[in-house]
Amino acid sequence: MQPSAIFYAALAICLPELANAETLVVNSYGGPYEAIIRQAIIEPFERKTGIDVVYDAVGSASQDYAKIKASDGHPGFDVVVMTASQSLQGCRDGLLDKLDVSEIPNLGSLTRSLQNAAGPCGAVHEVQYMALLYRTDKLAAAPTSWADLLSPDLKKKVVLPTFQNIMAVYLLEMMSVTEGGGLIDNIDPGFAAMAKLSGQSIGFEQSSAILESYIKDATVWAMPFWNGRAQLLVDEGLPVDYVRPKEGTIPLLATLNIPAGSEHKAAARSFIDFFLEKTSQEAWVAGYKVGSARMDIEVPEALRSRQVTTPEAMRSLRLPDLTVLGDRLAEWGQRWERDVVSQAR
Repeated sequence: MQPSAIFYAALAICLPELANAETLVVNSYGGPYEAIIRQAIIEPFERKTGIDVVYDAVGSASQDYAKIKASDGHPGFDVVVMTASQSLQGCRDGLLDKLDVSEIPNLGSLTRSLQNAAGPCGAVHEVQYMALLYRTDKLAAAPTSWADLLSPDLKKKVVLPTFQNIMAVYLLEMMSVTEGGGLIDNIDPGFAAMAKLSGQSIGFEQSSAILESYIKDATVWAMPFWNGRAQLLVDEGLPVDYVRPKEGTIPLLATLNIPAGSEHKAAARSFIDFFLEKTSQEAWVAGYKVGSARMDIEVPEALRSRQVTTPEAMRSLRLPDLTVLGDRLAEWGQRWERDVVSQAR
């Protein structure tokens, strides 16, 4: 054996963690999300396991799922952050691995109703909800209802998400409930209300970053927005605040998923289990200002009343059947363009 070969063989014996080093590719979002997940989750995971994490901040949840589908489950990443809607669809398409509590024990600590809503292929690692975000320096009183978006005081001071952003679907459903309709069936009142709101708005945007920019510069005074990002704006010191309207709201269940063609499935399951640990969830809630599907975590008092981290907060959430919702989206999308977008002026 050559001296160099002897050296590397000895190194592998002495440092087995280097010989067995593994790289895990995690796909998720950029911006503030990336900075927080690196500090709160990825770096502690790497220290604990010795697994190197490559962070791939490319694509939205829908774009990531499109990549998984186009590659027949081999997108080049091992763990992906999506939403419960894509998780359910990926399971139905056979493109995501099913997750089991025997391999990911912390799945057993999640609230059953929330975890069940995401299906067997997704681990709910955070819970946001659609909030009503508003400028405190422009409105005399805080809004209390989704119907307040139709107030004459907000004429051309509202911006709406495009239908490609799931927030638009949830707003449609909550406007339906507010007007006496339902979340899935009897959705006509929602479309009627959204047609009026379209005429009230300045238009439609898909990106949360662009939506956010409108309320930052006071072009817009009120809009639907995810509560975690809304809290980050509050923490920046901007004159904004947000509410869960009296009719309730719909949660955004963010999931961790493993594509069927992942090359490092054991490491992927370890990462998911680590993210769901009590201390990890506490760090994530405190850092990203979101809620958790674990009800046993300790949450800073300033956040506790605003996030979904208690049974009381859970009661304000409405959970539509996401499988049925997925089946309706194509039809609703066509109707949105015909009945809602056409009313913008």
